[in-house]
Amino acid sequence: MNDTKEIRVAIFEDNPIMMDAYRSILNGSPGYKCTGSFSSCNNWKHDIQKSEPDVVLMDIEMTGLNGIEATRLIKKEYPEVRILIQTVFEDDTKIFEALCAGANGYILKNTSPVKMLEAVTDVKTGGVAFNPVVAAKVASLFRRFIAPSQTINDYHLTEREKEILQLLTEGMPMPRIAEKIFLGYETVRGYVKNIYQKLHVASATEAVAKALKEKLV
Repeated sequence: MNDTKEIRVAIFEDNPIMMDAYRSILNGSPGYKCTGSFSSCNNWKHDIQKSEPDVVLMDIEMTGLNGIEATRLIKKEYPEVRILIQTVFEDDTKIFEALCAGANGYILKNTSPVKMLEAVTDVKTGGVAFNPVVAAKVASLFRRFIAPSQTINDYHLTEREKEILQLLTEGMPMPRIAEKIFLGYETVRGYVKNIYQKLHVASATEAVAKALKEKLV
């Protein structure tokens, strides 16, 4: 929603201690800026318009409108805004509901500040962010809830693209993929864009779902 290099982040969190901590981490880290912090989602539309975030840090359990429903509404009204769920819950139902609502990532509140900032960057740049424990659950959920496709499509993915797609299905964000396969981040980002184009998808979540459904990896 803005053209500056700083990643603008809005926080929706009803715990004042956690909110202060997130705000301090963001404003104390170069390249990030907290543009708004809100203790409920009840006025989400006004709050999004006011803060103009690139990324929303979203808690799940809040008084009134919960974070999952707020995610659904925000993504419908502002599809360009990236939403990173940050919660204490790691049960399958919450994860599945958050992803269905359009969340771009799901991390736990015990995530270190460094990893949290990495997750914010990952979702801002078009990736998907999960804790390792959540990533394993996500892959399991896709396999359980998405029926395998009987149609065999050839998307003409190269071996390198298949390798990167496999790592995406494991919940690995692009910076870590770049490290693992010894390529530059921008090179990996280019491969991911090619994968999206070939699969006719617009996000990592959609790419993962299609890869698992059609057994592309």
